[in-house]
Amino acid sequence: MKASDEMTHFCDPPRLEAEIFKEKGNAFYIKKEYSEAFNYYTKAIDACPKNASYYGNRAATLMMLSRFREALEDSQQAVRLDDCFTKGHLREGKCHLSLGNAMAASRCFQKVLELDPTNTQALQEHKNAAALLEFEKMAEYGFEKRDFRKVVFCMDRALEFASACHKFKILKAECLALLGRYHEAQSVASDILRMDSTNADALYVRGLCLYYEDCIEKAVQFFVQALRMAPDHEKARLACRNAKALKAKKEEGNNAFKDRDYDAAYQLYTEALTIDPNNIKTNAKLYCNRATAGAKLNKLEQAIEDCSSAIKLDDSYIKAYLRRAQCYMDLEQYEEAVRDYEKVYHTEKTKEHKTLLKTAQLELKKSKRKDYYKVLGVSKDATEDEIKKAYRKRALMHHPDRHSGASAEVQKEEEKKFKEVGEAFTVLSDPKKKSRYDSGQDLDDDGMGGHQTCWGEFTYYFDANNIFKAFFGGPGNFSFETNSAPGNFFFQFG
Repeated sequence: MKASDEMTHFCDPPRLEAEIFKEKGNAFYIKKEYSEAFNYYTKAIDACPKNASYYGNRAATLMMLSRFREALEDSQQAVRLDDCFTKGHLREGKCHLSLGNAMAASRCFQKVLELDPTNTQALQEHKNAAALLEFEKMAEYGFEKRDFRKVVFCMDRALEFASACHKFKILKAECLALLGRYHEAQSVASDILRMDSTNADALYVRGLCLYYEDCIEKAVQFFVQALRMAPDHEKARLACRNAKALKAKKEEGNNAFKDRDYDAAYQLYTEALTIDPNNIKTNAKLYCNRATAGAKLNKLEQAIEDCSSAIKLDDSYIKAYLRRAQCYMDLEQYEEAVRDYEKVYHTEKTKEHKTLLKTAQLELKKSKRKDYYKVLGVSKDATEDEIKKAYRKRALMHHPDRHSGASAEVQKEEEKKFKEVGEAFTVLSDPKKKSRYDSGQDLDDDGMGGHQTCWGEFTYYFDANNIFKAFFGGPGNFSFETNSAPGNFFFQFG
């Protein structure tokens, strides 16, 4: 009797029972009740463990349950029992492909084609394995070039063939995090952790998302956990080191600022910005913090640049807009300040933001009028006596008689300045008019006649000569008279 006949004879009773279990398994498989099918195929294997087809059937069921690693083991056992089992080799190849092992999958499909050169399924799957291998190479190249969008694209295509490959999912999640798509990245990592809570790569990606969202303490906890699972995880080690360094340096800067050591704070924030250029949210805050320190040091232009850098990294960062707007206000660049305050108010319609916007708009309106303080050369908090002294000096400086020998062009310019000096003095020497002027109100509402120019300014009607007479006239002072020709002044000593 042949050995195979002896095996058949020995297994006959168990095989009969095994066949019954197999048929029941097939019935459940057809009804897509894969868990029940799995149970019956397992009973068939237990009854007759040397039958390749039973392992093949259970492998097919496990594949439908997305349990590809277990399915791979059953497929491999099937072909060990029967090297000519075409379906076994095909299923082994598909398991390798689903798990992302393109090279092993190719070998399996090649074996099928050796056994059955016309097997169309094997031909197609062989092409799929080649495509997967190509997407892997493209993704690897893209990652080296920091082309993370390309990597995500390649991994999406690869996962169409290798739906159970954790490596591809992790690479995609890491690139999503590097692209700032944290919610998507966390979703992928969390899915893997639900299946395998000890997956070091998924723990690393989860930490990376928290790190880039400026939740640095929580991020460090995930990096440490990843290193417990895989002590040689280089990416987790580097990220953990950067996170700790960034947190420490930022806190040093904050403490220096609180102690009013603004130079030290500025330098510490600068050092913190060099630690990790990829951490967009934290770096946006660091730029804004440095801008605040810079403003305290009167480095307003640099502060504006830092705020702009923060906004470039995070265009929803309200604090950076507010800080930049205040710097613009301090530099009297009111149009830019209004623009930033409008952005803030449209984003967050609070009472405080509305007040800031209205203040900037008022200063912009005031800036478009003649600056009477500049005309007289005094500060905005000048006293009445200082205003009078400034008028005396400027009126004499620009009086037309001083420039009677000059060209017609110079005379015209000096006469214009003389009138502006008189206009400025008329407003700033009158407490009521000065108050209205300082508050941005239109002075013509105060009974001071005038007309509005196309630039939004007001030109007021007054007699510069009369102002001059009133100020200098009387015994021992200066006086002047005019003839009938406009602008023809005679300067006389009393």
